[in-house]
Amino acid sequence: MNIQSKQKTLLLTLLCIVFLSFISCEEKKTIEKANDLTVSEGFKNPLGFYDANPTFSWKLPVAEDVKHQSAFQIVVASSEDLLPDNADLWDSGKQMTDQSVWIKYEGKPLQSRQKVYWQVKYWNQDEDASPWSAINHFELGLLNNSDWKAKWIGLDTKKEKVLGSQDNIIHRPQYLRKGFELSNDVASARLYITAKGVFDLAINGEDVSDDVMPPGYTPYQERIETITYDVTNLIESGQNTIGVEVASGWHSGRLGWMESYWSDTETPKILCQLELTMQDGSKETIISDESWKGTTNGPIRLSEIYDGETYDANLEMLGWTTNNFNDKDWETVNTFPISKDIRLEPKRHTTVKSKIELAAKEVIEKDGAFIFDFQQNMVGVPLLKVPMKKGETLKIRFAEKLSPDGSFYTKNYRTALSTNYYTASKDGVIEWMPKFTFHGFQYIELSGFDTSKTPSIDWVTGLVQYSDFEENGTFTSSHEKLNQLQSNIVWGLRGNFFDIPTDCPQRDERMGWTADAQVFGPTSIFNADVYKFWASWLQSVRESQYEDGGIPWVVPDVLFNNKVSAGWGDACAIIPWDIYNRTGDKRILEENFETMKGWVAYHEATTKNYISSMGFFADWLQPLPKNGDNRGDTSKSLIGTAFFAHSAKLTAQTAEVLGEKEEQAKYEALFKTVADAFENEFFDETGKVKGVEETQTSYLLALAYDLLSEGKQANAKKYLLEKIAEADNHLRTGFLGTPLLSEILDEMGEIDLMYKLLFNETYPSWFYSINQGATTIWERWNSYSKAEGFNPQKMNSLNHYAYGAIGEWMYERIGAIAPLEPGYKAIRIAPEPKSPLTSASAELNTPYGKVASSWKINEGTFTLNVTIPPNTTAKVILPGTAESIEDTNDIKSMSSDTGDTELLVQPGTYTFKSKL
Repeated sequence: MNIQSKQKTLLLTLLCIVFLSFISCEEKKTIEKANDLTVSEGFKNPLGFYDANPTFSWKLPVAEDVKHQSAFQIVVASSEDLLPDNADLWDSGKQMTDQSVWIKYEGKPLQSRQKVYWQVKYWNQDEDASPWSAINHFELGLLNNSDWKAKWIGLDTKKEKVLGSQDNIIHRPQYLRKGFELSNDVASARLYITAKGVFDLAINGEDVSDDVMPPGYTPYQERIETITYDVTNLIESGQNTIGVEVASGWHSGRLGWMESYWSDTETPKILCQLELTMQDGSKETIISDESWKGTTNGPIRLSEIYDGETYDANLEMLGWTTNNFNDKDWETVNTFPISKDIRLEPKRHTTVKSKIELAAKEVIEKDGAFIFDFQQNMVGVPLLKVPMKKGETLKIRFAEKLSPDGSFYTKNYRTALSTNYYTASKDGVIEWMPKFTFHGFQYIELSGFDTSKTPSIDWVTGLVQYSDFEENGTFTSSHEKLNQLQSNIVWGLRGNFFDIPTDCPQRDERMGWTADAQVFGPTSIFNADVYKFWASWLQSVRESQYEDGGIPWVVPDVLFNNKVSAGWGDACAIIPWDIYNRTGDKRILEENFETMKGWVAYHEATTKNYISSMGFFADWLQPLPKNGDNRGDTSKSLIGTAFFAHSAKLTAQTAEVLGEKEEQAKYEALFKTVADAFENEFFDETGKVKGVEETQTSYLLALAYDLLSEGKQANAKKYLLEKIAEADNHLRTGFLGTPLLSEILDEMGEIDLMYKLLFNETYPSWFYSINQGATTIWERWNSYSKAEGFNPQKMNSLNHYAYGAIGEWMYERIGAIAPLEPGYKAIRIAPEPKSPLTSASAELNTPYGKVASSWKINEGTFTLNVTIPPNTTAKVILPGTAESIEDTNDIKSMSSDTGDTELLVQPGTYTFKSKL
């Protein structure tokens, strides 16, 4: 080959190398990997997981080259080393879909204790592939009763015959312990535990967790939840000791009003199973059985949810959870078999924890006592650092408000004593917090401390306790009182999401009232990551449903009166549908469909010619009722029939989502029949209420639930406005009517009127309570006034979230973030800027990522900033006359019937302006 030929060959080779390198670079172009991987209702790498048939979800990264997903692949394996190429449990293969949430596992059956690893990759809108995500995992708990080898254990606490404040049997807290020896080093240790009662746990003198009052509150005759702890780092080769404290809690304490239920309750017990894998591969199991010992002669003398906790430091048992403690005087425990009738299942939402610490803001002296003011109504316990004299007893009382004369007011706690006692064993500063009770309070009164010391605010810290969820959304505005209302809503949520959704956290109630829950559901889901919380409680609703389909007033049912109420029992249909709309997860509908059907059947059984006779609480605590009744003026029959129709409609819609065509047709026909009966019974030919009291709520129900023929709707809207005008443009709605007020006025285009109602300062209104010093939502519109103190009627909770349901409208129409499709797959950004607001903003973590909306008005110019997360789209509706907006790949103009500017917007961050 001559030199020229060689040069040509070399040149061609170099060109090939360059070309192949270019192609290789193109092939190597990658996008960012998926993040925020979760299983089922939002769990991240859970231990002791409940779900052997999980769903998988992930979020796409916020990046210019990632707008949408076109495909995904999930791999699931029994070992991290098998991923991604040798997944032995499931490989979904490449699935051509934009679905990135709630993907059902379709692999090999999963078993108790199994640890499962998984990761995902996706392809973007251009079919570029992402790298594999980080490997995530979950470990299943003990899924079946047969997995337990342990026995229930406890002491006979009834024999002490300690009586409580209502002559009920009190069970002294028990201290239970077990020593054991290991000859090998431990590779892995899992402790599975639960209680008939509430427990705290230590191993070798170390606390196992910071959980508050586990395992939590369920229908105990049906199901008790179990907890799994990784205790590998606490177990030693050689001698070890487990120590468990157990108290009455919800299971064995006074709860509710039925004296026959709590006057003589079952003794608290624990069930405990420690499973050890040793370094040599061998396994050992330590169980609760007759080898354990116990005593009730410990420092916690009494502990009840309603009445508080009594602690005597003279009875402290130094080192009782360590190896060196001598328990020769302790009793041998009693043992009891596991019942097949009560399911033991891993806890399906997060435990309660101490989430926030609040410092006292002021110390007030009143009649020789000292009162610590936190300036925030809260739920939890105090952490006390108080100087004391040996043998003296510190008394700790709680109150939500002081009387106008400054005296300590506890009458609204009714029979709940809500008082703690601490007896000092030596002189000096004690540090203590109650363990097995909780309180609702803004004020704490101390007496019995060392009076030679001057009280200071650092003596008391408020530990705010609630189920361990995180913030999900935020809302703020230019108006101080509207921001206070939002704060009150959030604090009401924190105070009443204590393992279950309670009505109130302070008096002799603290029960899972169903109507309070159903009206507040959407507002709660915006503010907090509470899908798993609601899904867990709805399981309790299903377990509590009566055989005839009725739903009890409270869940878990501790009233046992076989009574139901329209608007209360309907929670079983309303909450699943609300959750579906805000998550997009069909499984919440699948789980609750049969319960919905049973409830609708119960509705039908309590009707004559489809007109309801169910009744009971009606539009609870409507303000200024003509009849003077807490149940308000709206006809109970009208309310019952309206909710019958509404639940039938929701059941039909659920059937449609689930592909149950026959069921869909059945319930659609039933809805139409009930709606026709409702219209004929309660409305005349002009669309006016007839035969019963005409109220704001009667019109709201008819309009919100689509119960009037088209010809009557316009007049019904006119009559609604007349009823509001008669009330001097104030609301006259209770628990059931209030959440519908904003929805219907918005649909009617009466935004100015809705703003008027929202910003009213005088009773009844949201700002009235704020003007009286409210820091949470109240049970009544007028529970308290600065001038007159507490409302003289019996029920006066100052922490009752139901009227906080207004938050839903604030976030969706002022903050302007609403779902257009379930799960915010499509989003509506449609702000309604009105005086007195000049700005507002909201952010929300949707299943697809963060959406944000922020607007302000400056000299007539409206500016809107929005962020739309990947794999979604948004309809943005601008008020006024928009500046010229050209169509691009990311923004498309849409036709509008209203004259407003409507835009279809792709993922990204944008600023829009208009003239008002």
